[in-house]
Amino acid sequence: MFYVGYVREARLYEVLGDGWVKCLVCERFCSVPPSGRGVCGNYVNIEGRLYHSGYGRLSAVESRPIEIKPLFHYWPNSTALTYSNYGCNFYCPWCQNHYLSFTRPSGSEPVVEPFELVELALKYGDEGLSASFNEPTTNFDYIIDATLEARKRNLYSMIVTNMYMSERVLKTLIEAGVDGFSADIKGCPGLKRALVGIDHYKVFRNAKLALDLGAHVEMVYLVVTNTNDSKECYEWILRNHVDTLGSEVPLHINRYYPAHRWSEPPTPIEKLLEIRDKARELGIQYVYIGNIGSSIYESTYCPNCNKLLIARSHYRVTYFKLDHSGDKYKCPRCSREIPIRGRYIEWKKY
Repeated sequence: MFYVGYVREARLYEVLGDGWVKCLVCERFCSVPPSGRGVCGNYVNIEGRLYHSGYGRLSAVESRPIEIKPLFHYWPNSTALTYSNYGCNFYCPWCQNHYLSFTRPSGSEPVVEPFELVELALKYGDEGLSASFNEPTTNFDYIIDATLEARKRNLYSMIVTNMYMSERVLKTLIEAGVDGFSADIKGCPGLKRALVGIDHYKVFRNAKLALDLGAHVEMVYLVVTNTNDSKECYEWILRNHVDTLGSEVPLHINRYYPAHRWSEPPTPIEKLLEIRDKARELGIQYVYIGNIGSSIYESTYCPNCNKLLIARSHYRVTYFKLDHSGDKYKCPRCSREIPIRGRYIEWKKY
């Protein structure tokens, strides 16, 4: 299955002259000198052409529940073969997967071909593929090829992403068949302690574009203590959610724990509840609190009659009560349509 890899010429780049090239994959739009690499470390300039040196050099491959992404309204109770490479375009100092995100591919790692990845998903009984753990944008060319292979075998494809990709890349991903996005919103304008210079609104811009192109999107807000948890910051995030994405796009408010270079204490539960209450006040209809081990705050209720529709525990669905006709799901009590993408998977051993 594994063998020594190689590089692939990048799909999206621009020749600048004097041997320089411009990477068009993410919103950093790195200008790369001869023999140089972009910020993520995966795209290298070789003799005036941009190559994906990280192509297929996977750092992890494992079957995981879709709810752990988190995606609560996408193929409920399914599992996805989850894969990652190395590097990132953000380098969050609190990253729990820093051992992957802060590492660049050496060029000597083995490569997993896209068709091999799909065969492994089928072997494990997974319903789809998920690019996760580090930033998938750094593995763009591979994800396109893996997604095209997955479509041939009727597997879904989704990614867990900081959503800081170029609009052209986003469109290309969706055209290939990526139809699920767990999109992280890291902060707000004026963030000073980390991710300085990032235009956080572009995350919402891209999430809106994904919705307009027919994809499924759920937003994830990791509330980092004394970093992006001020009232000014969270209200900016919540208002942009409502104004740009609408009230039916799910929002996951997740608890932060110290990791890597960040030693601030875990997010107080009271802060998470405060943000949840404000989200509800602004009209967001599906608000969840994650990373606290409570099924109460991870359950789905009908926004019209408050009936319990989906209960979850330990990243699995333990109760599912929705009327289903075609691709539509409705509350069995009041017939309110509930946004669900994909098929609910009956209980299976995981």
